[in-house]
Amino acid sequence: MIRAKAVKAAVVVVGLGLAMTAATTSAVADSARPPAGVQVGIDLRGRPNPYQFLPRVRSFSLTSKTVRDGQPMPLDQKSGIFGVPGGKDISPQLSWSGFPADTKSFVVSMYDPEAPTGSGFWHWVVANIPATTTSLPLGAGTPDSHLLPAGALQLNGDAGTPRYIGAAPPAGSGVHDYYLTVTALNVPSVDVTANTSGALLGFTIDSHTVGRATLISPTRG
Repeated sequence: MIRAKAVKAAVVVVGLGLAMTAATTSAVADSARPPAGVQVGIDLRGRPNPYQFLPRVRSFSLTSKTVRDGQPMPLDQKSGIFGVPGGKDISPQLSWSGFPADTKSFVVSMYDPEAPTGSGFWHWVVANIPATTTSLPLGAGTPDSHLLPAGALQLNGDAGTPRYIGAAPPAGSGVHDYYLTVTALNVPSVDVTANTSGALLGFTIDSHTVGRATLISPTRG
C-alpha cells in the first residue's frame, strides 16, 4: 500500500514537472516571437534577406507606381549602362508612410545581395533625405535631375558614380532579388560623402535606424 502511494506520488510529481516544462517552453517560444509590426529576417518567398543579421526594427509601408513588389524589374529600371538592351537606368517612383514618429531622416537604396561579387552590389544610395519627404518621383536618381529634396546626398554606389544604376543580373545567373529600401533614422543627417560606400553607410546608420520598408523585385539574369 505504501509502495503504491509512493508510485502514485512519483507520477504526480513527474506530471507536474512535464506541465511546468511545457509552460516554460511555451513562454520561451512566445518571448522569441517578434512583436507585431516588427520586420523579421526572411522575406515572404523564403529567400535570404540581407537585413536578417541587423537588429529588428519597425516596418512601414513602401509602394511604387513603377516597380511591383514580387515582380521583375521593368525595362526602364534596368541598366543600359551595364549593357542591358533597352535599359534606361531610370530610378523608380517611390512613396512611403507609417514610419516611426521619431523619424528625422531617411536613406533610400537599391541593393542586389546576389550579385557575383561576394559582397552584393549597391545600385543606388541616397542619404540625408528630410523626414518631411515621403516620396521620390520617377527619375530622381538621374544626375542633375534636381528631383531630390534639398539636403539629400546621392552616393556613388558600387558603380562608382552618384546616380541610380538599374538592375543588370548577369545572363544565366538565375534570379536576383533587388531590394528597394527606405530606412528611417532618428537623426536629421549622417556624416557621409558621395564617396562613402554603401557598406560604410550601413554601418554608420545602424545605431540610428528606427524603421525599414522594402520592396523586392526578383529579376532573372
